[in-house]
Amino acid sequence: MKRILGLIAMFVITLSANAQGAKLELKNGDTIDYGTTSKEDDNGVRVFEFTNTGDAPLIIKEAKSTCGCTVPSWPKEPIAPGKTGKIEVKYNMNPGPIRKTITVQSNAVNYPGGTVALKIKGEVTSPENTNVLQKKKTIVNQ
Repeated sequence: MKRILGLIAMFVITLSANAQGAKLELKNGDTIDYGTTSKEDDNGVRVFEFTNTGDAPLIIKEAKSTCGCTVPSWPKEPIAPGKTGKIEVKYNMNPGPIRKTITVQSNAVNYPGGTVALKIKGEVTSPENTNVLQKKKTIVNQ
């Protein structure tokens, strides 16, 4: 009987030890919507803010985009428990729809394998096509 209780106690202690660690909590969700915008009005930079709600330092090992038109930057130093950090994403604002994923590798225990998928979406409009050879009609008030 004592052996069974001892094994159960060790099992519970092992489970509770594995539940501790770094936890990444995104402040505003895992998707940023650019809406409808244009290259002239927008620099393409957005920020995912997060907090380490765990009890161990959060280490972001890598952040990769699905293509070269989106460049993520992330903190290289560990984020202490209770502290916040930012993952900055710069999209190059090519006209057309935006549907990109940034895959973040970390030691966060609240995501399977520490992998977090961040998404950006929206639409970049192109400037009106104007013919520089065409004369514009203007009325001059006198």
